[in-house]
Amino acid sequence: MSETQKYNRVAIVLHWLLALGLLAQLFLGFWMEGVPKDPPGIRAGWFNLHKSIGLVLALIIVLRVIWRLMHAAPELPALPAWQKTLAHWSHRLLYVCMVLMPMSGFLGSSFTPYPIKFFGMPLPRLWDASADLKELFGAVHTATGFVMVGLVGLHIAAAIWHAVRRDGVMQRMSLKKSMSPQLD
Repeated sequence: MSETQKYNRVAIVLHWLLALGLLAQLFLGFWMEGVPKDPPGIRAGWFNLHKSIGLVLALIIVLRVIWRLMHAAPELPALPAWQKTLAHWSHRLLYVCMVLMPMSGFLGSSFTPYPIKFFGMPLPRLWDASADLKELFGAVHTATGFVMVGLVGLHIAAAIWHAVRRDGVMQRMSLKKSMSPQLD
């Protein structure tokens, strides 16, 4: 595989770090909706953990977006045009979801009467509570979660498809060294 077809180490590490973190957050987010409100505190603890992890992931997402804007994606191997188009748009939508999820989650939480706690430390309140805005951003956060689950499912299915076909797509995201030296 040509080095122009392979992502560099930073892009690969950011991809896998976010893949694992976002999958965990999606599972945690959907799971914690079923945690009962009684006894008090248990549900809030899970929500605060979800928010704290979300803020950390938001920072990593910002780093990934900056890295991606500064480094062009490597060229795809020879694939049918429809696969290249689907890959292009699904990746763009994944980036939109990665930005929209933490943003809508943070804004939805910011409009509740409760402080956002970052691993137990209350963050400063930026504006007054608003039930309507909390509801709006909460709905965006939830809807984006469902869209992201669909896109991640498509992404995983495509990865499996390309792994089975051995068409060179999976090797682009591997940390395994190729025969020639790779410059980061």
